[in-house]
Amino acid sequence: MTNKKQETIQGYLFLTPALTIFLIFTIISILFIFFLSFTKYNTLNGKMTFIGIDNYLNLFKDGRFHIALFNTFKYVIIVVPIQTLLSLLIALALNAKIKFPVVFRTVFFLPTLTSSAALTIIFMFLFSINGPINGTLMNLNIIKEPISFLTDARVALNVIMVMNIWSTIPMYSTIYIAGLQDISKEVYEAAAIDGATGIKQFLHIIIPIMTPITLFIFLTGLIGCFQIFDQAYIFSNGTGGPANSTLTVTLLIYQYAFTTSGTMGYAASIAVMLSLIIFLFSMITRRWQSQGGIE
Repeated sequence: MTNKKQETIQGYLFLTPALTIFLIFTIISILFIFFLSFTKYNTLNGKMTFIGIDNYLNLFKDGRFHIALFNTFKYVIIVVPIQTLLSLLIALALNAKIKFPVVFRTVFFLPTLTSSAALTIIFMFLFSINGPINGTLMNLNIIKEPISFLTDARVALNVIMVMNIWSTIPMYSTIYIAGLQDISKEVYEAAAIDGATGIKQFLHIIIPIMTPITLFIFLTGLIGCFQIFDQAYIFSNGTGGPANSTLTVTLLIYQYAFTTSGTMGYAASIAVMLSLIIFLFSMITRRWQSQGGIE
């Protein structure tokens, strides 16, 4: 056996553990979920009945699925653009000449090291009826009576939006900062000689150069927002309340899969539908960028 063949075999042997895990927990799992979506499966007695596309047809009749889909789309449409834009603006501020930049950026990045569960509990305290937010607003005479942020269906989802934006901006800003520091000073100097300063440099230098990073952050935020679960679960104690205002698609999947008997197959069909939606939006975003939509 030649050395080249030995190296090839050794390479595949080193890859075997990772490939095995990927095959079992990714490929086989995806195929099983897809198969499960065509069945009525009761996890209590293990009874599985093939029902074809009935689960997918029931999605059009399920009012709670429509509400969850609306809430999720609303969440995505508001959170993703705001967190992307604010991340870039904050990165520009942090990339400017400030004292102790490394220390400041480290402190700024610390919230991302906290679990989303802990952040949710903290925000629930901040926005509680007797919490600091209500207290501050009343002290400033902005409101007369405390707002029930946690139990008011009109604002409950907004609290989760604010929390997600606040918790994701540090990480995305750090990515932007790394990109901004790769821009050569000569580029700015050449632009200044040509009369481009301030806003013109931002529009014609920073934004075009940051396009790949913006696309990455936009897609990452898009996928993450479509998959929001833990914040909504903790916030509503798993119910999606108040009045289904925080019910998201992933939370609905959890409810049908683990809190309702005999609907595991239906939950799988919702999961497949969510995957298709994420894939579709990802492809649209990439095509938009390739055609010059993000410059």
